[in-house]
Amino acid sequence: MNGPDIGLETLLDLDGSILEQEGGYWLKIEARRVPASEHVLHGIRYSLTLHDKYGTRVLGHDNAHAVKPPKKFKFAGQRLPYDHRHRTSSDKGVPYAFDTAHRLLEDFFAEVDRVIKEAKQ
Repeated sequence: MNGPDIGLETLLDLDGSILEQEGGYWLKIEARRVPASEHVLHGIRYSLTLHDKYGTRVLGHDNAHAVKPPKKFKFAGQRLPYDHRHRTSSDKGVPYAFDTAHRLLEDFFAEVDRVIKEAKQ
């Protein structure tokens, strides 16, 4: 992370929030401080998810488990990334380059806007 993270307190304040969105979508935010570790270098455990009106997760950013990098990259001997995003309901996750909590919120809400906009078309 580079410098102070102005979005960290916002992210932590949103912990436990369930926010209704247009079209029956809703999102859930969980975020808390944890001791920094090999898997959570920044010391924040988070899960930001967008759900459809049936409760199915259609998008998410989290660091609950490791994900394998795309097959074109060899990962033998490398640390598997825990920060990742799920681009669809069936996506097992792709690495996400966590920079700051502020950027995480920006990226997540931009994707939420995109998904809802595409669903209206």
